[in-house]
Amino acid sequence: MTYLTAPGLPEDAIRARARDGSAAVFPPLDSYGTAVFGGTREPGDEIDALRLAPPVFMPGRLAQLIELGREPLYSDVRLTTGLGGFDAPLPVYVSALGSTRVAGTSLALSRQAGRLGIPMVIGENVAPMNGFRSSGDDHRKGLLERILAYCEELPDGVGGLCVQQSTEDADSEVWNHVYSDSAVSGLLASGRLGFEMKVGQGAKPGLGGLTMISEAVAADLEGQYAVERLTDGGAVLRCSSPGTFTDEIFRRQIQLMRNNYPRARCWVKLFPGRDVGHAADIAWDSGAHAVTVDGAEGGTGWAPTGFLGHVGLPLAECLRRVEPAGRTLLASGRVWDGIRAVKLLALGARAVGLGRAALVAADEDPVHGLERLLDAMALEMRMAVSSLGRYAADETGPEDLWRPES
Repeated sequence: MTYLTAPGLPEDAIRARARDGSAAVFPPLDSYGTAVFGGTREPGDEIDALRLAPPVFMPGRLAQLIELGREPLYSDVRLTTGLGGFDAPLPVYVSALGSTRVAGTSLALSRQAGRLGIPMVIGENVAPMNGFRSSGDDHRKGLLERILAYCEELPDGVGGLCVQQSTEDADSEVWNHVYSDSAVSGLLASGRLGFEMKVGQGAKPGLGGLTMISEAVAADLEGQYAVERLTDGGAVLRCSSPGTFTDEIFRRQIQLMRNNYPRARCWVKLFPGRDVGHAADIAWDSGAHAVTVDGAEGGTGWAPTGFLGHVGLPLAECLRRVEPAGRTLLASGRVWDGIRAVKLLALGARAVGLGRAALVAADEDPVHGLERLLDAMALEMRMAVSSLGRYAADETGPEDLWRPES
């Protein structure tokens, strides 16, 4: 045949679509369950472009010197944080991890997050896909297994566990099962159980969860999920409903959460939509203890490749549109180091979420990987906050940042 070239176009992607059809809209099938996906660093990543800008004169350092009776050091910075009704040793939580095989490190993450006293979110579709109590699968752990692994390591007085619920989770009454199970009675009694309403995810805003499944599994799930055969070779896409929201529906669902589960904390996760600020205000006004904003850089699961670079607002723009005004805003999206975390705190977040970074850390070392990652982040955060003349993570603000001219 004649070999044609297409200057200026992603030729490999075009040929893949001509060859594989709709299956080529997604990452390669052999990467499913073994890789994590989300927005990649782009030259225009505003958060990366920001610089922390320490002042010459630091009255806060003088106040700390007087209080301590000595020159303060970075090790004097306090990172303890209250977020969404939970207390944590630093302003970090583990973002929602769902039902796919890539979350096979979920028990390792639960144990390490629990040991550290870091709040953790268990993502959507775990119970409908993996089972509530036990899945019997080395890669896909049941919802209660993840909860118990966290609780068994959790010290008194810190941490907390949130369980997400999607439309399909609601059909399975996941929150009802969790709320009434004796395994979480300790969390409830100590105020450390929460439920998170998922409105969307940064990697695929406006879409529900997407999972590749086998034909055998598809036959069992067709009455509960939408499924679509992408190829003749057995690639089946399972789609979760993204849910339908208006101002009033959103407000009423949060109020129902508060009324039906009065002892649980109420979190809401928003995708990076253009009206994210308005949605956050409604959530807080309706009684949400915390609002999570997942920027377009966020995500751990499978998503159409075109979404990762072209759909949804960058996290910096989301934070510009949301005004927490003393309320708890949580932010996630390509966070893996303490410097980016401090920038997000200065932009208004109370704490930052680790998704892909947490998975990679636990994959590297299932026993101590997340602990070591957070040790490094805590060191960087203390140094960065101290350099600004601050001595608590929540004292940072937009005046601590410099934006290069565009």
